[in-house]
Amino acid sequence: MGCHLVALLGSPRKEGNTARLLKEAVRGAEEAGCTVEVIHVPELQIRPCMEIFACKTKAECAIKDEMGTYYTKIRDADGLIVATPVMTMGVPGALKSFLDRFQVFYMAKYERGEPLVTSEERKIRKMLLLSIAGMNIPNLFAGLLQTMHAFGEITDCPLWEKVLLPDMDNVRDITTRPDILKEAYEKGYALGEEIQKATSEVALSME
Repeated sequence: MGCHLVALLGSPRKEGNTARLLKEAVRGAEEAGCTVEVIHVPELQIRPCMEIFACKTKAECAIKDEMGTYYTKIRDADGLIVATPVMTMGVPGALKSFLDRFQVFYMAKYERGEPLVTSEERKIRKMLLLSIAGMNIPNLFAGLLQTMHAFGEITDCPLWEKVLLPDMDNVRDITTRPDILKEAYEKGYALGEEIQKATSEVALSME
């Protein structure tokens, strides 16, 4: 049984180290039998959340831009891969603005008690996080992890696994770390397998 994933690239560099890491995870997921759509978030024509709060009463954002398309893509995906560098100890601006716009999901789930993802779908959905950071200090990924845990709960696609590589200011080129690229591939493959297994289990439970 196949699966469909959405992969979010948060780096502005389409051929940089983060993108290379994502490429390996995508390759793994595809070889496990999934289809994967890669979205380069910094290229999207979207505005940040303006706290209009129209989404308090309906599952729709008052800002009329491209986000409607991406609500549907994230809603319909069986899982997510998010690849991003750490910037200013957290999530880069373009990706953060994208994540913040999922107040539509937050309000549906927590304000109205009408989640856009069913409980059966949540059992299937999983998120793999890939991230690199320049420095090598304690708690370097803490801000990012807190944000991604929250996003996973809001969208009912919980953070499942992660690949984190600090010290990129010294590493420079991620291709010199084949162990990390291999880990990304293996976790991408495992993500595909886990989602397909969960899909089968949910289908059996509903027979």
